[in-house]
Amino acid sequence: MSDYLAGDELALLQRHGLDDFEALWALQLDAVDEPNTGRGGWSSVFRLELEGKGYYLKRQRDYLTHTLHRPLGEPTFAREFRNIRRYQALGIPALQAVFYGERKAGGAHRAMLMTRALDEWRDLETLLAQWPQLGPAQRQGILAACAELARTLHAAGQVHGCFYPKHIFLRERREGWQAQLIDLEKTRPLLLGRRDRLRDLEPLLRRAPVWSEADLRHLLGVYLGQPADSAPVTDWLQRLGKRRRRKEAR
Repeated sequence: MSDYLAGDELALLQRHGLDDFEALWALQLDAVDEPNTGRGGWSSVFRLELEGKGYYLKRQRDYLTHTLHRPLGEPTFAREFRNIRRYQALGIPALQAVFYGERKAGGAHRAMLMTRALDEWRDLETLLAQWPQLGPAQRQGILAACAELARTLHAAGQVHGCFYPKHIFLRERREGWQAQLIDLEKTRPLLLGRRDRLRDLEPLLRRAPVWSEADLRHLLGVYLGQPADSAPVTDWLQRLGKRRRRKEAR
């Protein structure tokens, strides 16, 4: 695979001499958290700022995943990058890649993924902690944005696989709330219809206990394109509740 570099970021990276793999790999940065170790290697995330713009630079070495299609293994970032590009092609709102590249040398397999930071956005987990302080219009806007994001995702035939509050980022604009997704590594095709859709949505509801039944009905109503008090919404609410109780019982 040849290196990917977003065209609208090329001039900026060139001005700083950071438009190739080796330059980005050698850049001295502080990690934002402890590196992941295992799989025979390591993976770490760094913060980078250039001319007032924020980015996350993720590097890994010999941090591979093995699948039937790639039995010899590939960097976990490779799958994430493919999914970022797939979401972009399908029109699913998600984080944007700036750079991706891989190198094999001296028996080591290195990979690097750079994405734009979502500095103007807040994750849903943070907003849920503030839920009691939010006004009714803000709550409904957030719920509707999450529902529309899920509907767009599933209509495009994709299952996120980790549809959690910490992976949904939102921002408020004059025209309303907008939402997008991060952490796309576990994305897969939606193959089992409603079963897959319920499976994707249930973790979100389980991790948002602050949401009332009225909140859930509003979210599902927007998702299904039905009135909040309709029979389809009641059916989905019951199915999701049943699945949630099974999960919690485990």
